[in-house]
Amino acid sequence: MKAGIISLGCAKNLVDTEVMLGLLRENGVELTKKPREADVLIVNTCAFIETAKQESITTVLNMAEYKTTGRCRSLIIAGCLGQRYGQTLLDEMPEADAIIGTGAWHRIMEAVRETMNGKRVILVGENETIYDAKTPRILTTPGYTAYLKIAEGCDNRCSFCAIPMIRGRYRSRKVEDIVEEAKRLAANGVKELNLIAQDTTAYGRDLYGEPSLPRLLRELVKIEDVRWIRTLYSYPRYFSDELIDLITSEEKLVKYVDLPLQHADNALLKKMHRADTRSSMEKLLRKIRDRIPGVAIRSTFIVGFPGETDEQFSSLYSFLEEQRFDKAGVFTYSAEDGTEAATLPGQISEDVMQERYHELMSLQCKISEEINQSLEGKELDVLIEGSDEEQENVAYGRSYREAPEVDGQVFVEGLADAQPGEIVRARVSQGFTYDVVCEPVG
Repeated sequence: MKAGIISLGCAKNLVDTEVMLGLLRENGVELTKKPREADVLIVNTCAFIETAKQESITTVLNMAEYKTTGRCRSLIIAGCLGQRYGQTLLDEMPEADAIIGTGAWHRIMEAVRETMNGKRVILVGENETIYDAKTPRILTTPGYTAYLKIAEGCDNRCSFCAIPMIRGRYRSRKVEDIVEEAKRLAANGVKELNLIAQDTTAYGRDLYGEPSLPRLLRELVKIEDVRWIRTLYSYPRYFSDELIDLITSEEKLVKYVDLPLQHADNALLKKMHRADTRSSMEKLLRKIRDRIPGVAIRSTFIVGFPGETDEQFSSLYSFLEEQRFDKAGVFTYSAEDGTEAATLPGQISEDVMQERYHELMSLQCKISEEINQSLEGKELDVLIEGSDEEQENVAYGRSYREAPEVDGQVFVEGLADAQPGEIVRARVSQGFTYDVVCEPVG
């Protein structure tokens, strides 16, 4: 029996996909990347915002075609979409044979066996599970980099976000368990660890009674073969002085801060149920920049939140103008079922949201380009990821300033024989909006 998985959405979902792949292989299922050859097709879905839900549904319907053009006998919807809509989804999508929620990935073989016997099943419920170091896992990222999920779920209850409903309460893994997995990854060639959770700076509050990300990082930096450790999704609330000092002093902790802020108007931040104010965010950003030399800061923002006035959008615009983030993602607000914000008055039209999105992105593109141009003449370590197929002797990769998948790339000209996973020294010759071009040093 062969199985194939399509993974959609965020890196946290990708890790769930990787552990399901591990469980399938452990139970003797052959894995394939060719949907036409698969007896079982699994779509690990995203349901964070409306566009993600539509992509998930479209992908499921596309995979359903292999029931007639390929070998598929079982089509399984896994992940956030199944957890969120459960029986309704199974009723409305006769193409699907099973639903597996975010807390039921460990029951993937049960779903496979039942559906291959002609049954339709739904496996969702309370989200209390989280994988551990003993759980089999097959990396789908290149062998030199891996995501390391340190916690599951979220307790923040932002008014616009459905994640707590989908993935449950915040649940941290023990420090020892995370370190055990990290050591195994390093032994298998992983050089870059990207720590992920819905809120990484809240790590450990449920287990240890206080935010414990610095405690975890102090153990991870001891792993000899790991070169870079990057922390993603770092909410500002628990971004402590201790964490700042640790990033500054530990060479393996890349000087990259991913700080989702969402807005800069105090009234809207309060309606979003964010714990921050504009002044508290400005104070934190100033502290990070003052104490972490060369730090690259990424953030994300929402335009079109219910009731957002022209003046409030202008406040957000001026905040980006003043703070000059190295990278920023901008999203138009999506009204999600079951969230408080979806019931608020003053829903913004799609035309206005798009106008504000493009205005903010235009500003950020200008800022990012200017920052990248300011790097010209400076040297960076570059993690090589591959070679440019269209240009001879040009490799591409990332420096500490670029997280995988969400940021741009570094192109190194005149590098003929660098291998993926190798870290080379390069000097920036040109900076562009998203990417930079370098030449090898020495």
